[in-house]
Amino acid sequence: MMHPAAAIPLSANLGFLWTDRPLPDRIRAAASAGFDAVECHFPYDTHPDEVRAALQETGLPLLGLNTRPGDAAAGDFGLAALPDRAEEARAAIDQATDYAAAVGCGAIHVMAGRGGTDVAFADALAYALDRTQGSDRTILIEPINTHDVPDYFLNTPTQAAEIIARIGHPRLRMMFDCYHVARQTGDILAQFTTHRAWVAHVQFAGVPDRAEPDTGQVDYPDLLRRIRDAGYAGPFGAEYRPRGATDDGLAWMEAYDVGSSRQDK
Repeated sequence: MMHPAAAIPLSANLGFLWTDRPLPDRIRAAASAGFDAVECHFPYDTHPDEVRAALQETGLPLLGLNTRPGDAAAGDFGLAALPDRAEEARAAIDQATDYAAAVGCGAIHVMAGRGGTDVAFADALAYALDRTQGSDRTILIEPINTHDVPDYFLNTPTQAAEIIARIGHPRLRMMFDCYHVARQTGDILAQFTTHRAWVAHVQFAGVPDRAEPDTGQVDYPDLLRRIRDAGYAGPFGAEYRPRGATDDGLAWMEAYDVGSSRQDK
């Protein structure tokens, strides 16, 4: 079902939302809440058939998933830019591309990791693009702020744009997270406008605490409409950490003309 013209389409990031239940039930919860789409972090513990069934049941598209981060307990936060982890990075890309194909996911975020080199990252991205050749699947890279993830290799939209331009592949694009941009570089709208040509997906969360987007320093109802006016046509990914139970904090959605908009889907 289409929303009214004034509505802003929203995607629920299930890496943070409804984490008290299995992934298929998170998809159902997102549909019940009025989201237009879903995205996730690391779905690999759930059989893809279960995810595909929940997507088909609800009619929600799965917009994106991440390559696995490596050994999170040891501090890993991605592998693709690390020259001494190239084999593991390729295995993570294989896993992500196979899973995405099995569930019909539209994009894969290749996580760069802490430290690393341009050469290693470019090699991993070339591998991901080759691995998805013949599909319309987008390969995403995301600037992540170094307050939250010290030493993350990719941390500004300018750096991401330079990498994308240098590689020059039409399916390689940027995931622009308003929260990370605000924490790292400041003016979200100016950064988006400057790098619009490279952006395939936009995410958001409250600044600076990454809670519900109706908290903090950013007027998201105004900002997201300005981003739409600047040419972004996709859903906005709500990637925030709820202050309590996810369902208890969804009043923020009312500002985007959603909530009951999917009830007769």
